[in-house]
Amino acid sequence: QVQLVESGGGLVQAGGSLRLSCAASGRTFSSYGMGWFRQAPGKEREFVAAIRWSGIGTWYADYVKGRFTISRDNTKNTVYLQMNSLKPEDTAVYYCAATDAGTRYSMSNLYNYWGQGTQVTVSS
Repeated sequence: QVQLVESGGGLVQAGGSLRLSCAASGRTFSSYGMGWFRQAPGKEREFVAAIRWSGIGTWYADYVKGRFTISRDNTKNTVYLQMNSLKPEDTAVYYCAATDAGTRYSMSNLYNYWGQGTQVTVSS
């Protein structure tokens, strides 16, 4: 069992930065691939970024590539999402999730555990 708690969301102006954190409980955190997803009002949840259990291997959606960076610290059971050059269209609830699938990290249905989400609002 893995429990996930996100933090770091908030209100920021366009062009600004935020760093999201996702703290995991459970001794098996390091065996899970981790992903970030987001959901804007009236839209479906979409993939943002993912990282392999080892930290070697990252994937990004095209709309965040070059602006967002995912990382993890297995000694702290935490995964991060550094978000730079934020745009109003990045406004959403951001969720972290854990998967033991080992592949296809952009597929939300392959994730076993989800956090409660943290709101990110980017003003223009």
